Amino acid sequence: MAQLTAILIGAGARGAGSYAPFALDYPHELKFVAVAEPDANRREKFAKQHNIPEEMSFESWEQLLANPKLADIAVICTMDRMHFHPTIQALNNKYHVLLEKPMSPDPLECLQMEQAARENNVLLSICHVLRYTPFWSKIKQILSDGHIGDIVSIQLNENVGYWHIAHSFVRGNWNNSDTSSPMILAKSCHDMDVLSWLMDQPCVRVNSYGSLMHFNEANAPEGSADRCLDCAVETTCPYSAPRFYLSEQFKGWARHFTPELTKENIVQGLRETNYGRCVYKSDNNVVDHQVVGMEFANGATAMFSMCGFTFEQERRIQIMGTRGELRGDDDKITLFDFLTHQKTEITIPSQSSGHGGGDAGIVRSFLTDVRNYHGQETLTSAVASVRSHLMAFAAEASRLDGGKSIELTAYAEELMKQSVTK
Repeated sequence: MAQLTAILIGAGARGAGSYAPFALDYPHELKFVAVAEPDANRREKFAKQHNIPEEMSFESWEQLLANPKLADIAVICTMDRMHFHPTIQALNNKYHVLLEKPMSPDPLECLQMEQAARENNVLLSICHVLRYTPFWSKIKQILSDGHIGDIVSIQLNENVGYWHIAHSFVRGNWNNSDTSSPMILAKSCHDMDVLSWLMDQPCVRVNSYGSLMHFNEANAPEGSADRCLDCAVETTCPYSAPRFYLSEQFKGWARHFTPELTKENIVQGLRETNYGRCVYKSDNNVVDHQVVGMEFANGATAMFSMCGFTFEQERRIQIMGTRGELRGDDDKITLFDFLTHQKTEITIPSQSSGHGGGDAGIVRSFLTDVRNYHGQETLTSAVASVRSHLMAFAAEASRLDGGKSIELTAYAEELMKQSVTK
């Protein structure tokens, strides 16, 4: 099996921490030869881990991509609103691209990236990692084998977790749609993609409701301060930053604002970064709960619910078919047969890779796709991803318009017109 080479653009938690470790575990399959990352500590740490020489370490993607093509693959894991330009340049430089989700907060940019991959005859895959997990792959296999008959309806709950929404979507990088993406893209484009994949039917219309109900200044407790470390009521607040980041359970998440997890460094980060701000007095604007209703071409329906106010961080799914029912959560899938009343339980083994095995799974699959690429669609190539992204964009348009039903065909046609005239 030939070793493939790669460049990394964005050496943060996803790029350096989730996808690139595959090259350390399987060096005969993948080697990183260059990195672009503006944060000097992250850049130097990644270069040291992967034995990248100083001349192949760059502060910006522009510097890196100004070079002649250096590798087979570009792994791009910048922030959401920084995906488009490096992706277009990498595709034009004939790199096969593995791009972190979402593709872009701008639907026109998604369409343009898909077109650029086609014109350059290279592969653009999006990191919808759930498709590559043993859990979701098993569910897809069960449905494809017809064990519950035809799908009539799916209910999918994404329980974000009270601590996770506070960390990532109130204090963190994805807290404001003006600088990142709406919640339906930043967190839940995974779910739109899974629903599209499992249903295996075009989505014809969507509607959506949701709001920023709790994490706003109107709900700030009396006596609260702008920062938790200065707050007189911090000990009574379930979203206390010191309680999160100084605990053994959640201390690892402090790596988003300090490379060294000493108590002194964490406290300093809580004083100086957004991760120490009051959840009621941050500059967040993304929703803390949202529901989406979907109808598909064959008449089947789906209901998706995202909520930040849960104790567990998990996804739960219920799929109702004409001959049976499937329920899935955590590592267990349960099948119910209407004819025999047989109940079958399937336990998925624990996975060492993140996202239930999806992080390593997508890299392994992408490498296979690149080795055998002849212009075909792959499991999460841009064509498939654009379909589910359009569902998310339409859902957000519906939410902002009071839950108005959005017809997907008309919505997509209007976007295509805008794309042509741009």
